[in-house]
Amino acid sequence: MAWRSHLQKADDDAPIIIVDQIRNAWRITHLDEAAELTGLCHHQSLSDARAICPYVEVVYEDAEADQLLLEAIADWCDRYTPLVSLDIPDGIMLDITGCAHLFGGEKLLADELLTRLFLQGFSASGAVASTPGAAWAASRFSTPLSIVTENRNEQETEIQPGPVVLVESGNEEEALAVLPLAGLRLDSETLGGLAKLGLRTIGQVMARPRAPLTRRFGKLLLLRMDQALGLVEEAITSRLPVPELMAERKLAEPIGRAEDIETLVGRLAKCLCNDLERRGAGVRNIDLALFRTDGKVIRLGVGTSSPLRDPQSISRLFSERIAAIYDDFDTGLGFETGRLSALQVEPCDFEQTSLLMGNDNSNEFSHLIDKLGARLGLSRIIRMMPGETHLPEKTDNNICLTGNYENEQDIREDFLHPVRPMRLLQSPEPIEAIASVPEGPPVRFRWRKKLHVVVHVEGPERISDEWWNRNEIGHQTIRHTRDYFRIEDDKGYRYWLYRQGLYVSETNLPRWYMHGIFS
Repeated sequence: MAWRSHLQKADDDAPIIIVDQIRNAWRITHLDEAAELTGLCHHQSLSDARAICPYVEVVYEDAEADQLLLEAIADWCDRYTPLVSLDIPDGIMLDITGCAHLFGGEKLLADELLTRLFLQGFSASGAVASTPGAAWAASRFSTPLSIVTENRNEQETEIQPGPVVLVESGNEEEALAVLPLAGLRLDSETLGGLAKLGLRTIGQVMARPRAPLTRRFGKLLLLRMDQALGLVEEAITSRLPVPELMAERKLAEPIGRAEDIETLVGRLAKCLCNDLERRGAGVRNIDLALFRTDGKVIRLGVGTSSPLRDPQSISRLFSERIAAIYDDFDTGLGFETGRLSALQVEPCDFEQTSLLMGNDNSNEFSHLIDKLGARLGLSRIIRMMPGETHLPEKTDNNICLTGNYENEQDIREDFLHPVRPMRLLQSPEPIEAIASVPEGPPVRFRWRKKLHVVVHVEGPERISDEWWNRNEIGHQTIRHTRDYFRIEDDKGYRYWLYRQGLYVSETNLPRWYMHGIFS
């Protein structure tokens, strides 16, 4: 299904034109029906337009604002299908395969969509076809944007949305034959060349031999025609990720309170988790779309650290998310439809719990991460991951904390019994140290002008740089070996320092450095 739209004019007596600067001149790019009736046309200069119609209302084109408006309309169209594509600058494509029966059929779906857009202030035309090309052509060249009817009793005119064109599958050739060649989405140069040959409709091109047309105009002409006829497949690229599973509920009355939204999320989550359980899967990325009565769509997303299939946990995550953005959460006149989508699904097997162990608290760490992620966003939570290097200052990499926590026990053990400090100095600082034997641990050292007496030592832990990063001078390889020691001074403070260079084999004067402090 495809449709195009324009804003209705605010004053019925004043024609509206949209102009843009083209080749150092202001020219008409869009105009309404009233402007066409006065004799104005596309690409006409602004000066000529004002000479023909002095009272014309001029609006200067703003491509960025137009795209934002089109994206907002596309968000609103998500209530009909999750597969919506932008057709810049003035159209939207919807893949309604498998969705039309929810609205009573393709005709009723399209009629409802165009009517609701008309009530919001848009004059739109639409078409339903089995191919995107046929729908595009029919929506632009087969239907009027609006129909004017006259009420004889009240002597008033009324503007109504135009009818929807239905192109039956298999009848694309008959429906497209009478349409102009502009319906094939060709550039102006190709259209001009075809016009010189006297070809002005799609049917005239269909009747011509294909080989001469290809030699003269290239492959695009026949490709567009074959796409419209369904001979070549053309896919619609969704502007948003297509969910693997989805649960939706339309409400009898709009809701706006946080408690009602949480109740709605809980019911949607229960339906979604039932489908996940049948698949033996859990969700990692969840999106909540709330459709307001005024057409605006509010989207909230949460991620989980591990596959989740518990409705109550999903509801709590969105409660945290709503609480985090409560000041900016505008409910307007209320929400009329809610949709919960599973964007990322992973296998999730059942876990056998023990009656003797009592409550299983093994997932508390993951739940904590999920709660923080819902409040702050998972992209703001990082974890330290080992790097492919032996040097301590390069081993820790900060990455987003979105992975599985299969090694949670190892992480806890490292927290309880750290063999290295949690935080290192930004760069190792040189110290003065005295050792009882040349390759032994220090007995005292001076760091930042303060003398420390060593009472306890653990180590050494020998670390050498990577062989691929070692420098070569002549035929000799320069190594930088470090011997790390965990030191406790007489005041109970614990440090992590090292001696760089081995005696005789690497250097005759090794140096000492402070690298970290234990908390």
